[in-house]
Amino acid sequence: MMDEVKTNDELLVQGIAPDMGCDFFSDEGWQKASVNVPGEMSLTIYINGQELVTILCTPAKLNPLVIGFLYSEGVIKSVKDIASMRVCVEESLADVKLNTSDFKLPTKRTLTSGCGGGVALTSQARKVTSDLVVTPTEVLSLMKQLHEQSALYRLCGGVHTSALADTNNLLVVAEDIGRHNTLDRIQGECLLRGLTTKDRLLLSTGRLSSEMVLKAANMDIPVVVSRSSPTERSISIGGDLGITVIGYARASRLSVYSHPERIVPV
Repeated sequence: MMDEVKTNDELLVQGIAPDMGCDFFSDEGWQKASVNVPGEMSLTIYINGQELVTILCTPAKLNPLVIGFLYSEGVIKSVKDIASMRVCVEESLADVKLNTSDFKLPTKRTLTSGCGGGVALTSQARKVTSDLVVTPTEVLSLMKQLHEQSALYRLCGGVHTSALADTNNLLVVAEDIGRHNTLDRIQGECLLRGLTTKDRLLLSTGRLSSEMVLKAANMDIPVVVSRSSPTERSISIGGDLGITVIGYARASRLSVYSHPERIVPV
């Protein structure tokens, strides 16, 4: 069966920059090639006419990203706090009007370690309490599902994939050039769909840094998993906030760095 041919507009909606030329080298020598690569844009978010922040992101499904970012940074408590929102890719902006007029810009911003040029407006997080337990087999099965559902990565590479899951299935999947953006996308999608993030697992293909674990804590998620490594600070924060941090979850292996009591024998 022939692969479906997608138009440039369809590719852009998926976050792909189509028809990029490159010089390709192989055993057969140099050749000209046309390839798909991840799209990238700077998106400036305005709140009540005030410039809040500019983030680098994949130019697809921006509404959940903006809503999730505002929620995770404490700007809104629910989608009901938003009176209107206009997101325009051509103008590289998201214009958000809140139901309140007393919004004040934060005085402190923190540059995160995210590869998409992430900015955090707050680093506060609450401790997670949960009775959730999971087996290594369930974790590894979910990571396999994550790999299978990394559609944008399979098409062009260069992006991270994260997912919210219960112990059996992936509930929300998000892809972006920035690891932290994928979590904001998941949070925004959950707010729009009325899904809870409490007592779920958070899976990621990228490194688990401190801001990733802090975002998970604010989502009330007790277990975070990556196919890559956690940082020293993310492990420490996970321990303090009651989060089980799992790294190198690949094939038939995984490493548990904090709160191993949530990982039960098969």
